[in-house]
Amino acid sequence: MSFGHRFKRFLFRYSLVPPHKWRPAATVLLAAIFGLGIYLLKLSNAASYLSDDPQACVNCHIMTPQYITWNHSSHREVAHCNDCHVPHDNIANKYFFKAKDGLYHASVFTMRAEPEVIKALGPSIRVIQNNCIRCHEDQVTDAKMVGFVESHKEKRTDRTCWECHRDVPHGRVKSLSATGHQIEPIRAHAPADLEIIPKWLKESMQEKNEPK
Repeated sequence: MSFGHRFKRFLFRYSLVPPHKWRPAATVLLAAIFGLGIYLLKLSNAASYLSDDPQACVNCHIMTPQYITWNHSSHREVAHCNDCHVPHDNIANKYFFKAKDGLYHASVFTMRAEPEVIKALGPSIRVIQNNCIRCHEDQVTDAKMVGFVESHKEKRTDRTCWECHRDVPHGRVKSLSATGHQIEPIRAHAPADLEIIPKWLKESMQEKNEPK
C-alpha cells in the first residue's frame, strides 16, 4: 500500500476529511490560513529570530530602550542579546527558550499590553544570572576576592549580579518614554539605499563646504 493511500485512509478514519459539499469551503479556508501564515512570517521577518543579530529584538518588540542602552554600553563589543537572555547549556534548550519567550512577547505586543518599564520575569532572571556567571566566572570565583570583600561567597551566590551592577548593560533609564528613539535604521525593514542624513541636509552641507 502506497504512502498516499495510507494517508488518505488515516484522514477518513479520524474524520479529518469534510463532506463533499463542504470541501470547497474547507479548501479555501485552509488556503487562506496558510497564506496568512506565510504573510505573517514575512511581515515579522521571522527568520531573523534564528540569528544572533541584536536588531532582531527591535523588529517588532517594544525593546527600543533596551537596544539603545545596550548599544551605548561596553557590552556591545563583547555580547549581544542572546548571549545574556537565552540559555547556553545546549542548543535544543536555547531555541526552545527563544521560541517560548518569542511567543509570549508576540502575544503581549499584539495585545498592546506591554508595561511602561519592561522587567525580566522569573525564568529570564535565572537565565541572565547564569549567563553573567558563565562569562565572568574568573571574577566570581577569584580566591583573592575573599580576602578583601566581606562575605564574598554569600554575596556572590545569594543575590543577582545586577543588585550591585545596576547600570550594566542597560543603565537606569529604561522606560518607553524616557530613552527616546534610535536614529539607526532597522535593517530588516529599511530599504538598502536608505540614508540617515536627509537629502536636503546633505546638499546644504555640501554647499556650505564648497569653496567660494
